[in-house]
Amino acid sequence: MKKISYALGLGIGQQLKSMNIENFDAKEFCRSIEDVMNGRETDFSAREAQVMLSEYFEKKQAEEAQANIAAGKAYLEENGKREGVITTKSGLQYEVLTEGTGKSPKATDKVRCHYEGRLISGTVFDSSYQRGETATFGVTQVIAGWVEALQLMKEGDKWQLFIPYNLAYGERGAGAQIPPFATLIFDVELVKVK
Repeated sequence: MKKISYALGLGIGQQLKSMNIENFDAKEFCRSIEDVMNGRETDFSAREAQVMLSEYFEKKQAEEAQANIAAGKAYLEENGKREGVITTKSGLQYEVLTEGTGKSPKATDKVRCHYEGRLISGTVFDSSYQRGETATFGVTQVIAGWVEALQLMKEGDKWQLFIPYNLAYGERGAGAQIPPFATLIFDVELVKVK
């Protein structure tokens, strides 16, 4: 049972670590488990604990959201000053890395692209280059920043896109890798319009 107990703690510990809880008090955590397991009176009820945790995580989420919004805004503001970076009416920014000469896609077209997506921290969250194969999808089947950029591009173009959160995954983020309110950077190569 010693090993089983440790294994249970390992799983819970990994989950807690992924939550990025600042100043986590492991002793108090263990004390509450011991109180429950030994049938002792707890410091507060399960309902009170649930309310407390909800409030804590809502506040933490709001703080992270504000930090992501501020970081993205500052990044785009500075990036927009760089030579070669174009900012559209919507707030999308792009830089032409390689100019193509082919046709531009319409909203009804499908496209074949190579791409790599990063957070402004530089963390790569998706890359067709790493998979070694292009991706094919409808122009309107992607985030709004891509929809706008693709229709401005030509076959053979390679652009770097700087996409504010409202043209990306917005307040919900995407999966574990793209947090809510994240500004994204994509290198996009328009290989073919279908």
